[in-house]
Amino acid sequence: MTVIKHPDQRVGVFIDTQNLYHSAKNLYRGARVNFDEVLWNSVGNRKLIRAMAYVIATESGDENAFFEALNNMGIETKVKDLQIFGGGAKKADWDAHLAIDAIVMAPKLDAVIIASGDGDFIPLVNYLQYNEGCQVEVVSFGKSTSSDLIEACDDFIDMDDNPSAYLMNWRPSKSKGKGDGKSKGK
Repeated sequence: MTVIKHPDQRVGVFIDTQNLYHSAKNLYRGARVNFDEVLWNSVGNRKLIRAMAYVIATESGDENAFFEALNNMGIETKVKDLQIFGGGAKKADWDAHLAIDAIVMAPKLDAVIIASGDGDFIPLVNYLQYNEGCQVEVVSFGKSTSSDLIEACDDFIDMDDNPSAYLMNWRPSKSKGKGDGKSKGK
């Protein structure tokens, strides 16, 4: 399928913050994602209608500056408290909310960008394409992205292809291997 991107295209961006955060941390030795670059590189010269990041609040509140920074970038934050269960297990899942927001916004959008590598979004991708007529694009680290998600979407931006653009304070190591900035072979 040919991917069409033009200046009159209305775009919505839905960011699975935890997915990108943990991917960057694990693939690039603790690096942090530059969400401003994720947003603007994925939107390009098109019309951004709305950008939402789904974030988790902890008891300490250490993430408040991060939430404020996202808002200053023009990214609306949807905040959920971290759930801690009796046995110490923690849960912080936004998948259903992100999917519902994307479905609700779809009639006002030509393209939906999902910033996540989570294969759980494949049914959402299919719904948006076939029921809403939206072009669905995924932006994430290819090394940690579901191959089925890549196959399902209309366009995939692999952040591993240019990690320097998407990571803050990260430099490639001189040795090859994990986190070296080399993209996966497709």
